[in-house]
Parts: sequence; C-alpha cells; structure tokens
Amino acid sequence: MTTETHLPHTAAALAADLRAGRIDPCDLIEETLAKIHAHPDKAIFIEVTASRARSAALSARKRLRAGLALSALDGVPVAWKDLFDFEGRVTTAGSVALASNPPAARDAALLGAAGRAGLVAIGLVNMSEFAYSGLGLNPHYGTPRNPNDIHVHRAPGGSSSGSGVAVAARLAPLAIGTDTGGSIRVPASFNGIVGYKSSTGRYPMDGVFPLSRTLDTLGPLAHTVEDCVIADAVLRGALAPEARRGPVEGLRILVPETVVFDECQSSVLVNYEAAIERLASAGAKIERRPLRQLADALEVMAKHGTLVGAEAMHLHRDRVLGPDAARMDRRVVSRILLSKDMKAVDLLELQQTRARLIAEANAAIGDAIVAFPTTPHVAMPVGPLEADDDLFVRENVKTLRNTMLGNFLDWCGVAMPNGVDAAGMPTSILFSAIHGRDTAVLSAALACEPLVRNHGTPS
Repeated sequence: MTTETHLPHTAAALAADLRAGRIDPCDLIEETLAKIHAHPDKAIFIEVTASRARSAALSARKRLRAGLALSALDGVPVAWKDLFDFEGRVTTAGSVALASNPPAARDAALLGAAGRAGLVAIGLVNMSEFAYSGLGLNPHYGTPRNPNDIHVHRAPGGSSSGSGVAVAARLAPLAIGTDTGGSIRVPASFNGIVGYKSSTGRYPMDGVFPLSRTLDTLGPLAHTVEDCVIADAVLRGALAPEARRGPVEGLRILVPETVVFDECQSSVLVNYEAAIERLASAGAKIERRPLRQLADALEVMAKHGTLVGAEAMHLHRDRVLGPDAARMDRRVVSRILLSKDMKAVDLLELQQTRARLIAEANAAIGDAIVAFPTTPHVAMPVGPLEADDDLFVRENVKTLRNTMLGNFLDWCGVAMPNGVDAAGMPTSILFSAIHGRDTAVLSAALACEPLVRNHGTPS
C-alpha cells in the first residue's frame, strides 16, 4: 500500500491507482478516516460516517479485484455538504433548529447515484446555517479554518465551507456542495481549489434541504477541472464525460466591463489580467465589452429584493418569527427578515425582469465563455467578521456579488485558482456560460486551466 504521504490527492489519480490495484479501497478509507480524526480543525466535518464508508469500501474492494468497477471513480472517497439526506440521519443543514426532525427515510437522489457509481461517502461537512451566507461562519459547529493561512483564522467561504476546506486540506479528493448565490464557487475561490456550479436542473434535487427552489444547484469541488468533469459524468450516470480538452486557440472569451471589477483588490485584478493575457497569447479571442444585464440585475434586486430572500422567508417564516430564531445564527435570521415585507408585486417584478434579462444576456453572450474574478477579494480574517455584524453584512454582499449574478441569469460556471496575493492567499477566475452549456464551460476550463494556473502551455 502506498504510504499516506505519497497518496495522490486528485480523484482521477486515486481512481487510476485503485483500478490498477496499487491502492486498496479499504486501506484508502482507513487512511482517510485517520487523517480526518487527526486533523486539528474539528469544525470541518459535522459527522463522519465511518461505518458506512467502511462497508462501501469493502464492496469496492471486491468489485475492483474482480475487474468490475462501477464507474471511473469506484472506491474514491467523497464528502457531502450537510444538506443531503443520509438514510437514518437527521439532516441538520448546518443548524441545531432541525434536531427534532425525523431521520431521513432514504438517501438523497444524488447520494444514491454516487453510491451506485461506487463513490464512498465519508461524512457530512460543515456549512453556513441553512446555506444563507457566502462567508462560511457557523456559530453552532464552528467555522472551518481556511488552510491557506496557518497563522490567521480566515474565512472558508460559504455556504459550502466544509466542502471547500475538506478538499483544500486534502481530507477528501472530492466534496459535493450546493450553489444558490455562489456557495460552491466562493469556497473554491477562497480555498484555492476548483468548483463547478451546474446549470439548474442538471442534477436531481430530491433529498436536498432547499434554500431557493428557483436558484438552487449542485456541483463538485475538487483540486482540478478534470476531477470535476469526471465527477459530473459519474454522478449523472454517463458512460464517459462529454467535456473534452480542446485547443485554447479560437476560444471566445467575453470580459464584461460592467460591475464585476468594481472594488476588486489589486492582487485579484493583477492575477486576472495576467491569466487573460496568457490565454490571449495562446490564441483565445478576448472580447472586452459592457454587459448591461449585470447592472440591470443588481438594480432590480436593489429595488425589489431578491428571489432567494423571498423563498428563504417563505421556507423559514415560522422559524425566524418564532422561538427557533433564538437557536439560529443571528446573522442568518437578520438576513432572512430583510425579505419579510416583500410584496407580491416585488416578486412578480423580479421574476419577469429576470426572464427578460436571461433572454437578453443569452443573446449577447451566445457561445462565448464569460470570464471575470470569482470574488473581488481574497479570504478575510474571521475575527473582525465575528465582532462586527455590520462588517459581516458588507463583506458578505461584496463576496457574493459576482457569483450571484450568474445564478440570477441562470448560468453554469467553473471557478479556478489563478494565483495568490502577497500573503499567499488564493485568487480565482470564474468561467461562466449560459444555461445548458455545461459541457462547453467544462471543456473551456479543461483547456485553459494550465494557463490560468500559469503552468505553461496546455498539451
């Protein structure tokens, strides 16, 4: 068995070693569980499902030894955001207010699909309570530490905080998160990993505790775009990934000169422009022009409220207006209550304007890949956010601004690391495409990733 210190950390490499017999699935899971147990940050996992993982690993061992792998990721460990139903367990959604709920009668649909593909569920990871924050703080289970700064406790990004940190800390090669306003792409940005936000409807949402049934999406977080591509195919039951690494030359990349560069830190801008320049030098066609729909989306939300706010208020009304509010994160309660006085006319205006802006943006973008910074800043220290609720609100709004525009306009997207700042904190670039063009955006990310990471010319 390969020693722990030399285990590959990408899902693709692990899977190759598992199929070749260089790694045993049961040994891999034991080492994974041991790493989680020994890790000093106890806020990453809410629950480790050791018994379930060992049973699944034993089944994978029998299949792989017989040459009967269920998928390209049979035997690979995966962590799940604490929104997914696990049969026999109460789904807590990062909260303590749901503790008296009945246990789930069955696995979430996507968890079931992963199991049928041989992926090994190792546990439930932490998150912003009810998925309603982009910073990743959680007063109930603790706030996971961003592993890129060993001295300062920095924000992990949310709401899929544990998903991002589990991968970045190499406790799991893959983690599954959800994204309603940036909850996959922000943790990917802050932690220096890859996050893929799918188009709405690409994956089943059955058995996933909702935030906004209109905007909720799913996707993997991993170390590479390749891992996300393989995970996407496996989770959908595809025989092989549709996404392919093609040439960078001729790829149309739209740089929108509207909103998304406002208030960006200098390191974010420098690393972004350097990545764009490398892509241009490799033959990508860079188009810089305004995209009016981005500003229009912010304007309609500022005037009428947000879809996620309306749907969160509808879902949690009894909680935030009743005794459960005292058991919830005060910041989550305050954010939900912002939508308490929204009127039917506001919701209709949002829905109708959104439909119009999606159609206009689709026409303006076409088959181009939209590229801009995932977040306008790197991960910030947690201490000041805990001490000042007004600062928390301002930073949360700014953190989510770029990503939530993609949710509002119904885009899919891939966030990739593209450098670090002077303190070694990661920056990130976001590739987006219009709804349904997941294969295109994943293919573009595959092609561009080596240049975005500044690793030379892609093969």
